Amino acid sequence: MSANAMHVAKTGLNAQQSRIQVISNNLANVNTTGFKRDRANFESLLYQVHRPAGAQTSEATRLTTPSAIGTGVRMVSTDKLYTQGGLSNTGNALDLAVDGKGFFQVLMPDGRIGYTRNGALSMNAEGTLTTASGYVVQPEIQIPADAQSITISGDGIVSVMLPGEVDAQEVGQLTLATFANPRGLQPVGETLAVETVASGAPAISAPMADAAGKLTQGMLESSNVNVVQELVDMIEAQRAYEVNSKSISASDEMMRFLSNNL
Repeated sequence: MSANAMHVAKTGLNAQQSRIQVISNNLANVNTTGFKRDRANFESLLYQVHRPAGAQTSEATRLTTPSAIGTGVRMVSTDKLYTQGGLSNTGNALDLAVDGKGFFQVLMPDGRIGYTRNGALSMNAEGTLTTASGYVVQPEIQIPADAQSITISGDGIVSVMLPGEVDAQEVGQLTLATFANPRGLQPVGETLAVETVASGAPAISAPMADAAGKLTQGMLESSNVNVVQELVDMIEAQRAYEVNSKSISASDEMMRFLSNNL
């Protein structure tokens, strides 16, 4: 029985270790533009049912509750919490923040489309809008080399002012992707996520249309990590880890007592 208790406590240690790793990742990305914090979800393991509820205890009576002993816990999933992060002013014409729902779309090196909330855009040698890593934003938008200024409206229209022109010239339209279940997206690093069966197919629309958010030029969306909350969660996980460790120590002492006295 003590060996079983050790196994249960071990699952608790593993679960809290996983939770600490999730919290550590959140804290590590507290200053990552567009990062969304993760939350670990846990579930109990199978129960050892010795006597089910309703088992007969006499000719006229039955158990009102089962005799069942749990076998531990495990982490079942992690959720990305897509709450809005704070908007910070940068004054850079190619910095964009999404105020509301939606993701920028970028073409990844493996040919897949990645979705991100990080709107710190740049231009490559051809003047094409890219992410900081050089991944081309979709749909492709090319900025003329002689453009004197770049204006991006709240609904995603990209316009440039050319030498000798009085009116700005429209060069492209940014779009946003929304998902029925954004938590179903699979994170792949670099603040990018890819579509899965759980997320559903993306709905592509212009900003401020079909429930998509608004683009704000010259601003970036900060991480939605709350440092104080993460530290509280870390202390809670640490205490739970210590209690599980003490459970193993207590079980070991009980087994030592039995081996020395029987």
